[in-house]
Amino acid sequence: MKTLLGAGCAVVLAVAAEAAATQGAKVTFTKDVAPILYNRCIECHRAGEVAPMSLLTYQDVRPWAKAIKERVLERRMPPWLADPRYGHFENDRRLSQAELDTIAAWVDAGAPKGEDRDLRPAPQMEPGWVMGKPDAVIYLESDVEVQAEGVVPYQYYTVPINFTEDRWIQAAEIRPGNRAVVHHIIVNVLDPGTEYTARTGTQADASGRRGFKLAGFAPGEQPKVWPTGTAKLVKAGSKFVFQVHYTPNGKPATDRSYIGLLFAKEPVKHKVQTGTAINAGFKIPPGDPSHEVRSSWTAKEDVRIVDLMPHMHLRGKDFTYTAVYPDGRSEIVLQVPKYDFNWQLLYRFREPLLIPKGGRLDCVAHFDNSPNNKWNPDPGKEVKWGPQTWEEMMIGWFDYISIGGAVQTTGDGNQ
Repeated sequence: MKTLLGAGCAVVLAVAAEAAATQGAKVTFTKDVAPILYNRCIECHRAGEVAPMSLLTYQDVRPWAKAIKERVLERRMPPWLADPRYGHFENDRRLSQAELDTIAAWVDAGAPKGEDRDLRPAPQMEPGWVMGKPDAVIYLESDVEVQAEGVVPYQYYTVPINFTEDRWIQAAEIRPGNRAVVHHIIVNVLDPGTEYTARTGTQADASGRRGFKLAGFAPGEQPKVWPTGTAKLVKAGSKFVFQVHYTPNGKPATDRSYIGLLFAKEPVKHKVQTGTAINAGFKIPPGDPSHEVRSSWTAKEDVRIVDLMPHMHLRGKDFTYTAVYPDGRSEIVLQVPKYDFNWQLLYRFREPLLIPKGGRLDCVAHFDNSPNNKWNPDPGKEVKWGPQTWEEMMIGWFDYISIGGAVQTTGDGNQ
């Protein structure tokens, strides 16, 4: 499956960048800079996406040249919060030193355009989607009216998807219908026969089994894409439940959010599941600049961890995942030293991480509830778990596969 997910799915032009950055080389937009932007930036910097400006053409880019240099040299763009000393991630967005040098040299030379004949065609990207053209799109059944002021509790909308056969989902991308008022969305799958309780946002069938998370949308979050040979199973007759967090902005608004799905095109060997290392019992004291909260998840069978996604709110300071093995050995597999609520990034392992039965994922998070945290809504308040952004959460999300057995499927990915 071909996707357009930035650095993880693009060829890094390090050799070309190094050649352009050598002493005496004339660096131009068409020959040297455009390929970097195509590979690294236009996932977000194009019409209809979250970035405030397009970076597709020289005319688009030239007014922003100095700002681009500043942001990339500070490594604020492309956004990537993981400490490079730990873990190897397929979707690592960091620019190479050669790419940084090329952009800096181009700006320092006056940002010349270069020859049109040197310009490679821009990648063909599906309008309105990052993952590519979906095989199916599921919308909320009707427009939602969002009030102008006040607090809106999480809203839950059950949507029939009308699948007449089981489907393996290789990728999923949630799109808010109105970014101005949608803070986040989680789409859960309710298997046939599953009941749903809107008041509590929980779901379970008669045996107590719960529905499962398919995908989420939050500021900065990329689409869910699972490795070839792995996927999530959505059974015929299932329903989706959209959990939507609306944040009024002073004006009445409407929203009709939706999710796009890509079906597996190759045989699926392993079913993807979503897990959490979660702690909901913390109390962050007023003014505490570095309150520590821990959580843990233990593998009940041999598993491979596919991806990680830490989640906190406005007081989140840092987050670390550590793999602890049955023999007592441990290693940090992801460290986010400067958590940013506005960039809730997903970290996909280049090679899925093996956790044998009895091994653990331990998570450690720190929260800054002091006046020095410019995002802190109220440093004089004790903070507990809660759904709103001025409350807090501590969740170590991850996707994993069981490696104890394989799923038998047909060639088109259907079970």
